[in-house]
Amino acid sequence: MIYRNDIRNVAIIAHVDHGKTTLVDALLKQSKIFRENQHVAECVMDSNTLEREKGITIMAKNTAIMFKGVKINIIDTPGHADFSGEVERVISMADGCLLLVDSVEGPMPQTKFVLQQAMLKGLKPILVINKIDKKEARIQEVIKLTQDLFLELATSAEQLDFPILYASGRNGIAITEFGEEGKNIFPILDCILEKVPPPQIAEGPFQMLVTNLDYNSHKGKISIGRIWRGKISPRDYVTCLNVDGDSSQYQVDEVFTYMGLARLNVDIAEAGDIVAITGVDKVSIGDTIVDPANSEALPRISIGEPTIEMTFGVNTSPFAGREGQYCTTRQLRDRLYRELEKNLSLRVQDTDSADTFLVKGRGELHLSILIETMRREGYEFEISKPEAITKIVDGKLMEPVESLIINVGEEYIGTLTEKLSSRQAQLTDMYNDGKGNVRLEFKIPTKGLIGFRGQFLTATRGEGVMNTIFLGYEPWKGVITSTRSGVLVASEAGMALSYGIAGAQERGETFIEPNTMVYEGMIVGINPRMQDIPINICKEKKKTNIRSSTSDIAVKLTPAIKLSLEQAIDFINDDELVEVTPENIRLRKKLLTYNERLRDKSCRRKEQE
Repeated sequence: MIYRNDIRNVAIIAHVDHGKTTLVDALLKQSKIFRENQHVAECVMDSNTLEREKGITIMAKNTAIMFKGVKINIIDTPGHADFSGEVERVISMADGCLLLVDSVEGPMPQTKFVLQQAMLKGLKPILVINKIDKKEARIQEVIKLTQDLFLELATSAEQLDFPILYASGRNGIAITEFGEEGKNIFPILDCILEKVPPPQIAEGPFQMLVTNLDYNSHKGKISIGRIWRGKISPRDYVTCLNVDGDSSQYQVDEVFTYMGLARLNVDIAEAGDIVAITGVDKVSIGDTIVDPANSEALPRISIGEPTIEMTFGVNTSPFAGREGQYCTTRQLRDRLYRELEKNLSLRVQDTDSADTFLVKGRGELHLSILIETMRREGYEFEISKPEAITKIVDGKLMEPVESLIINVGEEYIGTLTEKLSSRQAQLTDMYNDGKGNVRLEFKIPTKGLIGFRGQFLTATRGEGVMNTIFLGYEPWKGVITSTRSGVLVASEAGMALSYGIAGAQERGETFIEPNTMVYEGMIVGINPRMQDIPINICKEKKKTNIRSSTSDIAVKLTPAIKLSLEQAIDFINDDELVEVTPENIRLRKKLLTYNERLRDKSCRRKEQE
């Protein structure tokens, strides 16, 4: 066997917020990738605006550093379960992995998922206990729990023989023995050189699996992946093999490798390199780019199935077309199907309605990131309430089930248990650390999680942390009745006025401020009772011979409730929609007029009888 000892390919995997991107920052800075006087932001790999806003990694990215004459390609992966498709997509490029585990939280649901993926790919693991500077760190207990996880998931005896390092990514230190004084992050790099096997080089013509795509307005599509065999240079002819087995021939324009945050133009790249090439226009993730003389495809990337679905439709509200740049069916359809090229966990289907599309994803956050991205690009559309994806197996209706892990103060146990019992959740484990903190583990249908995150944050006053991971499909457990109360629905179109809002606030809490344009059927507030109430929020105080219309202009209003996109998606019921535009997020009824809603309710009652 031939190996390239001048390269190591390693993926950094962990549960969300266990410090992957911060550790990559330390590796980049201490390897002298940046100039001494160069300003470098925290979490420099999280270059996407949404990643910086939400504080999580959404897209897998790769970088590279030089250490002791060896080039180390580093693949930074997301830790959130909703973006686990990114891990499945890129992990095949690596030969080893750094598994980061928080010194306080220990192995979490996504830790098990990413480690399982690494084991199945045969990667050499290195365990890094991160955030050792925390006062609450429980190092030995976390190591024992992680060893149990390795024992459960290992596919070979060699995978149980893994080194353990201790690190603080924020402080930029790593040590091999707990208790030592850390000086720098180099022990991790030394361990990578020693333990991660170099790329194995197969003999034969060029062969590369496309694991990521980028786009440049001048260069066109950029295909990113690892070269498994042969060499590639600019002006070489290649063949692209797609999922259907069809082939197309292209000439490569440019070849890039990675160093730090930059792509370097090179004259030749060889097997083992992670490269980006231009000139291959019609290519998708999972396609194989090969030498035309030997059109042999590599195994395609295997991605897990989505668990929830929702509809995306052309905006049909009276305000349609006012705020968005892209509003038509063709534009919406093209954008959704274009997303499939990079987002392998996503599924898009046409429906019976030409203006509506069924979109399936891994979770509410997965789909809400897509919605927010499209909104910022200038798209205007409407979305429905998410639903769990069911399927028929051996004549039985099956539904997705997930593991829900909650970390809260013990004073919230009763409230959360009551809320989750109505959502068909089953308590499977409970751990109390003796310091007032509790970890609760539930098995819950995916449909029970829809709309729960907002209630969870309210119930725990923002002090709790919840994580989920998909377990599998189980027999349908029945319908979960809605626990949400009714809403206040605008009965007139026009501009909301203080007098009308003051009247609405006597019935409930409102979502809008004075001088906001509304239309009939728009949801303007929430009613404490279960029924929906039509209300004229545009009502003004008429002038009389007793007082002027402006005498009570200083009426005191309760501040409006502002819902984020995720909160709006959680809030709506089956008969409601979220109208998404670049400027606003509005809630509305599917049927805008009061008479239409009454007629629909009457028809549904007759059908049930």
